Amino acid sequence: MASTPTQDLQNEILTTVRKSQESVIDAIKAWVETIQSLTPKVPAVDLPFAGQLPKPEEVVASAYDFAEQLLASQRRFAEEVLKATGSLMPGTEDSTGAAAYYTQHNQPEEAPCRTRGKRSGRFSAPSSVSSASAPTCPCASSPS
Repeated sequence: MASTPTQDLQNEILTTVRKSQESVIDAIKAWVETIQSLTPKVPAVDLPFAGQLPKPEEVVASAYDFAEQLLASQRRFAEEVLKATGSLMPGTEDSTGAAAYYTQHNQPEEAPCRTRGKRSGRFSAPSSVSSASAPTCPCASSPS
């Protein structure tokens, strides 16, 4: 499948972000090593109720789990808005088939469709697609 200019740009941005993150992690590791070599070992302090506080890893995981759920909810909302307003698009005879095609090929992550994760994020069904002639997902009838 050929990529689009939008996908190419997104991939380039993601690659740049990953490289930047790796550079920051390397700098932080070097900083920590330097600080540890210059300062004496700090004794452990027993704070009351410290055991009841969440671990930093738990806070990060919880925040990203919430963000993931929120983003999935927003995506479902946006898809529903597209379906609800599809008939207002210029040149569309019947948006029902196009909306069905879009929904089928942009399933949430728990969907069994093997095409998930390979979507362009852009609605690509032609506006002339009707519900009777909407293309079906190639893996809808085959086992996962």
